[in-house]
Amino acid sequence: MKNTMKWMAGCLAMTAPAFTLSSCGGDAAPSTNNAQGKPNIIFIYADDMGYADLGCYGSKVNDTPNLNRMAEEGMRFTDFYSGAPVSTPSRACLMTGRYPSRLGISHVFFAHSYTGMSPEEITMAEMLKEQGYATGMFGKWHLGTDRQFLPMQQGFDEFYGSAGSIDMAPRVYINGNEAEQRLASIDSTTHVITNKALDYIERKKDEPFFCYVAFHMPHVPIGATAQFKGKSRNGLYGDVIMELDWGVGEILKKVQELGLDDNTIICFSSDNGPWLSEGPNGGSALPLYRGKGTTWDGGQRVPMIIRWKGQIQAGQTESRVACMADWFPTFAAITGGNVPTDRAMDGCDILPVLKGTGERAHQDFAYIHFSQVQAYRSGDWKLKLPEGEVKGNYWQTDVPAHDTVLYNLREDIGEQNDLSKQHPEIVRMIAAKIDSLRATNLATPPMLQFEFDTETFTNRQRREAVLEADKNGIGPKSESGRATLNSYKATGR
Repeated sequence: MKNTMKWMAGCLAMTAPAFTLSSCGGDAAPSTNNAQGKPNIIFIYADDMGYADLGCYGSKVNDTPNLNRMAEEGMRFTDFYSGAPVSTPSRACLMTGRYPSRLGISHVFFAHSYTGMSPEEITMAEMLKEQGYATGMFGKWHLGTDRQFLPMQQGFDEFYGSAGSIDMAPRVYINGNEAEQRLASIDSTTHVITNKALDYIERKKDEPFFCYVAFHMPHVPIGATAQFKGKSRNGLYGDVIMELDWGVGEILKKVQELGLDDNTIICFSSDNGPWLSEGPNGGSALPLYRGKGTTWDGGQRVPMIIRWKGQIQAGQTESRVACMADWFPTFAAITGGNVPTDRAMDGCDILPVLKGTGERAHQDFAYIHFSQVQAYRSGDWKLKLPEGEVKGNYWQTDVPAHDTVLYNLREDIGEQNDLSKQHPEIVRMIAAKIDSLRATNLATPPMLQFEFDTETFTNRQRREAVLEADKNGIGPKSESGRATLNSYKATGR
């Protein structure tokens, strides 16, 4: 049971060249000057946002002044990885500091999956509650629909949001453990979740708090309020990103107004890469290759910005490898919290990286999808294991089958130049690390998760996007895309 777990301060990490579990230390928790003592933590999560969807990551079409300012006032990671290329396992990784395959979570939970993240897992919220934190979660949970799997049973004092994605029926908000009786409006989710978070921050300003803000956007179906609709340079998708940026700006403003600026850690990231197969309703990962649902870098390398005034030097760009599992041990190190020792942990304490006093324990990361290691990064090198042909759709080309391939991501960010023949020694070295990782109880039996269903609204947006593209002379990128177009024209569906 959770209350009988063995704990220790620090971080259990994977070390090169082979994976072994060992403790990795960090800086002591910094002192603060106010009565609160421990810093507040606000973690803001976008859904399906692309690496290149923010101005500070190179976007020329999306307006993100608040996130750009946040990067200017803190640290922007260029090589930061989500725990998976799809939502549920990625969120499980953030909450637990563990690769999701260890939890038996291999893909996305749906409304009728009838399962969820095990209550025996120790979440970031539970770890912080042990240190006296108030814990609130607002937005998309996606780690189980039934009551025993909801946030209130996973360490959160308060919850307002949805059990899954905004395109999953029943599309209602849950308040605590109780579902509301009216449908949630897709157009207003960003406003609703922002205002709930602002209210929580206001109410908890006099005690240390953890506020997890998990926006539903820009996951399809996308929507924005009248305040933002039609206001961007990038169609509805740009409107959605503009509104998300507004939400971040409101949180930054509230923290400043309450005098909490110097004692609040604010993080912003995305659960995985952009849903490129949604065309204009998806985002951009350029210059990365591919996007959501793949273990090419476009599927898992995500924006990651952290601002902590007085502790993180402003205007830093961090190009070393880090990943979503790192936040559990890092927040434990910052707050004096504990990391469990009775299970394999995959994150490292990156507080020394944030403060400029040291490095992450290693520069390794495993890309895991469907509970299988599909690729592995070690330093600048990425080994991708054999994969069959992947069919494209209207918006994406087919991806040919490939054997084991090796890329130098520092020199070839788009993963175009296979160097496996030139560097067989690196192939062998990384293959040995994969074998070592697999030997650490990496993949427990996956739980039943598949019952695909989507909102009618989602399918309507997809159809409208394809027909509009065809009208404007933008053709399909693959044979299956041509079939889709012909079907829409013939049947109107």
